Amino acid sequence: MSNECQCGKCKRNVRIHDLKIKPEYFKSIVNGTKTFETRFNDRHFKVGDLLQLREFDNKGYTGKYIFVEVIYILDDPQFCKEHYITMSIKVRLDKTVVL
Repeated sequence: MSNECQCGKCKRNVRIHDLKIKPEYFKSIVNGTKTFETRFNDRHFKVGDLLQLREFDNKGYTGKYIFVEVIYILDDPQFCKEHYITMSIKVRLDKTVVL
């Protein structure tokens, strides 16, 4: 699912992608050690898009989430499996965060 950002600060129509993320990866993004996300590219991710990463464990959503911005996309078959991309991301603290 993706929505258009309604913050009024975005310079273009930014899509917000609502995505599940495992707790160990969520924690690494929060503490700053994980600055990338690899995904199947069925959503046509673009630089500038926002990802709402929602922590999801084996029982379901935990209620924790964080927004990150896509700042670079690696889409090279030499380095990525077919239909997959690796996105460089940065945490957006100007968006709502629940940790």
